[in-house]
Amino acid sequence: MDRAELAAFLRRRREQLRPEDVGLPAGPRRRAPGLRREEVAALAAMSTDYYTRLEQRRGPQPSEQMLAALARALRLTDDERDYLFRTAGRNAPTPVAAASHVAPALLRVLDRLSDTPALILSNLGEVLVQNSMAEALYGDRSHFTGWARSDIYRWFTDPAERRIYPEHDRDRQSRAFVANLRAVHSAMGPQSRAGELVRTLTKTSPEFARLWDRHEVAKRFEDHKVLVHPQLGEIEVDCQALFTEDQSQLLLVLTAAPRTPAAEKLQLLGVLGHERFDTVS
Repeated sequence: MDRAELAAFLRRRREQLRPEDVGLPAGPRRRAPGLRREEVAALAAMSTDYYTRLEQRRGPQPSEQMLAALARALRLTDDERDYLFRTAGRNAPTPVAAASHVAPALLRVLDRLSDTPALILSNLGEVLVQNSMAEALYGDRSHFTGWARSDIYRWFTDPAERRIYPEHDRDRQSRAFVANLRAVHSAMGPQSRAGELVRTLTKTSPEFARLWDRHEVAKRFEDHKVLVHPQLGEIEVDCQALFTEDQSQLLLVLTAAPRTPAAEKLQLLGVLGHERFDTVS
Protein backbone atom coordinates (compact mmCIF):
# COMPACT_ATOMS: atom_id res chain seq x y z
CA MET A 1 0.00 0.00 0.00
CA ASP A 2 1.43 3.36 -1.07
CA ARG A 3 -0.05 5.68 1.57
CA ALA A 4 1.51 8.84 0.13
CA GLU A 5 0.25 8.21 -3.39
CA LEU A 6 -3.17 7.09 -2.17
CA ALA A 7 -3.51 10.28 -0.10
CA ALA A 8 -2.43 12.48 -2.99
CA PHE A 9 -4.77 10.74 -5.45
CA LEU A 10 -7.79 11.01 -3.14
CA ARG A 11 -7.10 14.67 -2.39
CA ARG A 12 -6.64 15.59 -6.05
CA ARG A 13 -9.80 13.83 -7.16
CA ARG A 14 -11.76 15.43 -4.31
CA GLU A 15 -10.49 18.89 -5.28
CA GLN A 16 -11.48 18.35 -8.91
CA LEU A 17 -15.14 17.73 -8.05
CA ARG A 18 -17.77 20.34 -7.38
CA PRO A 19 -20.91 19.87 -5.27
CA GLU A 20 -23.11 20.05 -8.35
CA ASP A 21 -21.07 17.21 -9.91
CA VAL A 22 -22.37 14.82 -7.25
CA GLY A 23 -25.86 16.19 -6.77
CA LEU A 24 -25.11 18.38 -3.73
CA PRO A 25 -26.14 22.02 -3.30
CA ALA A 26 -23.30 24.48 -3.74
CA GLY A 27 -24.13 26.24 -0.47
CA PRO A 28 -22.16 29.24 0.81
CA ARG A 29 -18.87 30.33 -0.69
CA ARG A 30 -16.10 27.78 -0.08
CA ARG A 31 -12.61 28.51 1.12
CA ALA A 32 -11.03 25.68 -0.86
CA PRO A 33 -11.81 24.11 -4.26
CA GLY A 34 -13.69 20.87 -4.63
CA LEU A 35 -15.69 18.84 -2.18
CA ARG A 36 -15.16 18.87 1.55
CA ARG A 37 -13.82 15.73 3.20
CA GLU A 38 -17.04 15.21 5.11
CA GLU A 39 -18.99 15.32 1.83
CA VAL A 40 -16.86 12.59 0.27
CA ALA A 41 -17.17 10.54 3.45
CA ALA A 42 -20.95 10.87 3.41
CA LEU A 43 -21.14 9.88 -0.26
CA ALA A 44 -19.02 6.81 0.48
CA ALA A 45 -20.98 5.95 3.66
CA MET A 46 -17.89 6.09 5.88
CA SER A 47 -16.87 8.26 8.82
CA THR A 48 -15.21 11.60 8.17
CA ASP A 49 -12.41 10.59 10.54
CA TYR A 50 -11.69 7.43 8.52
CA TYR A 51 -11.55 9.32 5.24
CA THR A 52 -9.45 12.12 6.76
CA ARG A 53 -6.87 9.62 7.98
CA LEU A 54 -6.56 8.22 4.45
CA GLU A 55 -5.82 11.69 3.10
CA GLN A 56 -3.31 12.26 5.90
CA ARG A 57 -1.34 9.09 5.08
CA ARG A 58 -2.15 7.45 8.40
CA GLY A 59 -5.21 5.36 7.65
CA PRO A 60 -5.40 1.55 7.63
CA GLN A 61 -5.48 -0.34 4.36
CA PRO A 62 -9.01 0.10 2.97
CA SER A 63 -11.04 -2.99 2.21
CA GLU A 64 -12.23 -3.69 -1.31
CA GLN A 65 -15.72 -2.62 -0.25
CA MET A 66 -14.37 0.72 1.02
CA LEU A 67 -12.42 1.28 -2.17
CA ALA A 68 -15.48 0.53 -4.30
CA ALA A 69 -17.46 3.05 -2.24
CA LEU A 70 -14.73 5.68 -2.68
CA ALA A 71 -14.58 5.05 -6.42
CA ARG A 72 -18.31 5.67 -6.64
CA ALA A 73 -18.23 8.75 -4.40
CA LEU A 74 -15.39 10.32 -6.38
CA ARG A 75 -17.01 9.43 -9.72
CA LEU A 76 -13.92 7.55 -10.91
CA THR A 77 -13.61 6.09 -14.38
CA ASP A 78 -12.78 2.40 -14.76
CA ASP A 79 -9.06 3.19 -15.19
CA GLU A 80 -9.06 5.51 -12.17
CA ARG A 81 -10.89 2.89 -10.10
CA ASP A 82 -8.29 0.24 -10.96
CA TYR A 83 -5.49 2.68 -10.09
CA LEU A 84 -7.13 3.39 -6.73
CA PHE A 85 -7.27 -0.31 -5.92
CA ARG A 86 -3.65 -0.94 -6.88
CA THR A 87 -2.38 2.10 -4.99
CA ALA A 88 -4.19 0.83 -1.90
CA GLY A 89 -2.43 -2.52 -2.25
CA ARG A 90 -5.43 -4.39 -3.63
CA ASN A 91 -5.85 -6.20 -6.92
CA ALA A 92 -7.93 -4.41 -9.51
CA PRO A 93 -11.52 -5.69 -9.43
CA THR A 94 -12.29 -8.88 -11.32
CA PRO A 95 -14.81 -8.59 -14.17
CA VAL A 96 -17.55 -9.74 -11.79
CA ALA A 97 -16.71 -7.15 -9.14
CA ALA A 98 -16.04 -4.44 -11.72
CA ALA A 99 -19.57 -4.88 -13.06
CA SER A 100 -20.88 -3.26 -9.87
CA HIS A 101 -18.86 -0.08 -10.46
CA VAL A 102 -21.45 2.48 -11.50
CA ALA A 103 -20.83 4.18 -14.82
CA PRO A 104 -19.91 7.84 -14.06
CA ALA A 105 -22.05 9.07 -16.96
CA LEU A 106 -25.17 7.48 -15.46
CA LEU A 107 -24.28 8.80 -12.01
CA ARG A 108 -24.05 12.34 -13.36
CA VAL A 109 -27.60 12.07 -14.66
CA LEU A 110 -28.88 10.43 -11.47
CA ASP A 111 -27.31 13.19 -9.37
CA ARG A 112 -29.60 15.69 -11.06
CA LEU A 113 -32.79 13.73 -10.48
CA SER A 114 -34.22 14.58 -7.09
CA ASP A 115 -37.94 15.00 -7.76
CA THR A 116 -38.73 11.60 -9.29
CA PRO A 117 -37.73 7.98 -8.56
CA ALA A 118 -34.56 6.91 -10.37
CA LEU A 119 -32.14 4.03 -9.94
CA ILE A 120 -29.18 2.46 -11.69
CA LEU A 121 -29.24 -1.31 -12.25
CA SER A 122 -26.90 -3.88 -13.70
CA ASN A 123 -28.10 -5.95 -16.64
CA LEU A 124 -28.94 -8.71 -14.12
CA GLY A 125 -31.31 -6.44 -12.20
CA GLU A 126 -28.95 -5.59 -9.35
CA VAL A 127 -29.66 -2.14 -7.90
CA LEU A 128 -26.31 -0.36 -7.83
CA VAL A 129 -27.56 2.99 -6.56
CA GLN A 130 -30.95 4.61 -6.03
CA ASN A 131 -32.04 8.12 -5.18
CA SER A 132 -34.15 8.91 -2.12
CA MET A 133 -37.39 8.91 -4.14
CA ALA A 134 -36.71 5.41 -5.46
CA GLU A 135 -35.84 4.24 -1.97
CA ALA A 136 -39.12 5.64 -0.67
CA LEU A 137 -41.01 3.85 -3.44
CA TYR A 138 -39.19 0.50 -3.57
CA GLY A 139 -37.49 0.40 -0.20
CA ASP A 140 -33.75 0.26 0.45
CA ARG A 141 -32.21 -2.37 -1.82
CA SER A 142 -28.60 -1.79 -0.82
CA HIS A 143 -28.52 -4.40 1.97
CA PHE A 144 -28.98 -7.51 -0.19
CA THR A 145 -26.05 -9.83 -0.79
CA GLY A 146 -25.26 -12.66 -3.20
CA TRP A 147 -27.88 -13.48 -5.79
CA ALA A 148 -30.48 -11.74 -3.64
CA ARG A 149 -29.07 -8.46 -4.99
CA SER A 150 -30.80 -9.29 -8.28
CA ASP A 151 -34.41 -8.22 -8.68
CA ILE A 152 -34.84 -11.16 -11.05
CA TYR A 153 -33.65 -13.68 -8.49
CA ARG A 154 -35.78 -12.27 -5.69
CA TRP A 155 -38.85 -12.13 -7.94
CA PHE A 156 -38.77 -15.90 -8.41
CA THR A 157 -37.66 -16.84 -4.90
CA ASP A 158 -39.35 -14.37 -2.53
CA PRO A 159 -43.14 -13.94 -2.85
CA ALA A 160 -42.98 -10.63 -0.95
CA GLU A 161 -41.13 -9.06 -3.90
CA ARG A 162 -44.28 -9.23 -6.00
CA ARG A 163 -46.28 -6.86 -3.81
CA ILE A 164 -44.91 -3.88 -5.73
CA TYR A 165 -47.05 -4.93 -8.74
CA PRO A 166 -50.83 -5.40 -8.93
CA GLU A 167 -51.78 -9.06 -8.82
CA HIS A 168 -53.20 -9.00 -12.36
CA ASP A 169 -49.85 -7.74 -13.75
CA ARG A 170 -47.50 -10.17 -12.06
CA ASP A 171 -47.56 -12.82 -14.81
CA ARG A 172 -46.53 -10.19 -17.36
CA GLN A 173 -43.72 -9.04 -15.11
CA SER A 174 -42.48 -12.62 -14.72
CA ARG A 175 -42.33 -12.97 -18.50
CA ALA A 176 -40.56 -9.61 -18.77
CA PHE A 177 -37.85 -10.62 -16.31
CA VAL A 178 -37.22 -13.91 -18.11
CA ALA A 179 -37.24 -12.36 -21.58
CA ASN A 180 -34.78 -9.71 -20.45
CA LEU A 181 -32.50 -12.30 -18.85
CA ARG A 182 -32.52 -14.35 -22.07
CA ALA A 183 -31.32 -11.31 -24.03
CA VAL A 184 -28.53 -10.74 -21.51
CA HIS A 185 -27.67 -14.45 -21.46
CA SER A 186 -27.31 -14.43 -25.23
CA ALA A 187 -24.92 -11.47 -25.10
CA MET A 188 -22.82 -12.67 -22.14
CA GLY A 189 -22.77 -16.39 -22.84
CA PRO A 190 -23.65 -19.52 -20.84
CA GLN A 191 -20.47 -19.39 -18.72
CA SER A 192 -21.14 -15.84 -17.54
CA ARG A 193 -22.94 -14.64 -14.42
CA ALA A 194 -26.09 -14.53 -16.53
CA GLY A 195 -25.65 -18.23 -17.28
CA GLU A 196 -25.08 -18.97 -13.62
CA LEU A 197 -28.24 -17.09 -12.68
CA VAL A 198 -30.24 -19.03 -15.26
CA ARG A 199 -28.97 -22.35 -13.91
CA THR A 200 -29.67 -21.30 -10.33
CA LEU A 201 -33.23 -20.18 -11.05
CA THR A 202 -33.98 -23.20 -13.24
CA LYS A 203 -33.23 -25.44 -10.26
CA THR A 204 -35.01 -23.17 -7.74
CA SER A 205 -38.16 -21.98 -9.48
CA PRO A 206 -40.51 -24.17 -11.57
CA GLU A 207 -42.18 -20.99 -12.83
CA PHE A 208 -38.87 -19.66 -14.10
CA ALA A 209 -38.03 -22.98 -15.78
CA ARG A 210 -41.39 -23.00 -17.52
CA LEU A 211 -41.02 -19.44 -18.77
CA TRP A 212 -37.41 -20.00 -19.84
CA ASP A 213 -38.63 -22.76 -22.14
CA ARG A 214 -40.83 -20.22 -23.96
CA HIS A 215 -37.70 -18.62 -25.48
CA GLU A 216 -39.09 -15.10 -25.30
CA VAL A 217 -36.48 -12.39 -25.82
CA ALA A 218 -36.90 -8.69 -25.06
CA LYS A 219 -34.83 -5.98 -23.42
CA ARG A 220 -37.94 -3.96 -22.61
CA PHE A 221 -41.52 -5.17 -22.21
CA GLU A 222 -43.48 -2.18 -20.96
CA ASP A 223 -42.70 1.54 -20.75
CA HIS A 224 -45.88 2.19 -18.76
CA LYS A 225 -46.73 0.29 -15.60
CA VAL A 226 -48.59 0.44 -12.32
CA LEU A 227 -46.66 0.11 -9.06
CA VAL A 228 -48.22 -0.43 -5.65
CA HIS A 229 -47.00 1.57 -2.67
CA PRO A 230 -48.07 0.11 0.70
CA GLN A 231 -49.55 3.41 1.88
CA LEU A 232 -50.29 5.42 -1.26
CA GLY A 233 -51.77 2.57 -3.28
CA GLU A 234 -51.42 2.21 -7.05
CA ILE A 235 -49.22 4.69 -8.90
CA GLU A 236 -49.17 4.80 -12.72
CA VAL A 237 -45.69 5.62 -14.00
CA ASP A 238 -43.87 5.90 -17.30
CA CYS A 239 -40.46 4.21 -17.40
CA GLN A 240 -37.52 5.60 -19.34
CA ALA A 241 -34.27 3.64 -19.55
CA LEU A 242 -30.83 4.98 -20.44
CA PHE A 243 -28.25 2.26 -21.14
CA THR A 244 -24.48 2.44 -21.08
CA GLU A 245 -22.78 1.82 -24.41
CA ASP A 246 -21.99 -1.79 -23.52
CA GLN A 247 -25.54 -2.38 -22.24
CA SER A 248 -24.20 -3.58 -18.88
CA GLN A 249 -25.99 -0.93 -16.80
CA LEU A 250 -29.10 1.18 -17.14
CA LEU A 251 -30.57 4.23 -15.50
CA LEU A 252 -34.29 3.76 -14.92
CA VAL A 253 -36.35 6.92 -14.41
CA LEU A 254 -39.99 6.77 -13.32
CA THR A 255 -42.27 9.71 -14.02
CA ALA A 256 -46.01 10.41 -13.91
CA ALA A 257 -48.09 12.47 -16.30
CA PRO A 258 -48.57 16.05 -15.03
CA ARG A 259 -51.71 16.93 -13.10
CA THR A 260 -52.70 13.32 -12.52
CA PRO A 261 -53.37 11.44 -9.28
CA ALA A 262 -50.11 9.57 -9.87
CA ALA A 263 -48.15 12.83 -10.07
CA GLU A 264 -49.72 13.97 -6.81
CA LYS A 265 -48.76 10.70 -5.14
CA LEU A 266 -45.14 11.05 -6.29
CA GLN A 267 -45.07 14.58 -4.89
CA LEU A 268 -46.39 13.28 -1.59
CA LEU A 269 -43.83 10.50 -1.64
CA GLY A 270 -41.08 13.07 -2.12
CA VAL A 271 -42.30 15.22 0.75
CA LEU A 272 -42.83 12.44 3.28
CA GLY A 273 -40.08 10.09 2.16
CA HIS A 274 -39.87 7.04 4.41
CA GLU A 275 -42.41 8.18 6.96
CA ARG A 276 -45.34 5.88 7.49
CA PHE A 277 -48.85 6.96 6.50
CA ASP A 278 -51.89 6.36 8.66
CA THR A 279 -54.29 6.07 5.71
CA VAL A 280 -54.20 5.67 1.99
CA SER A 281 -55.59 8.67 0.17
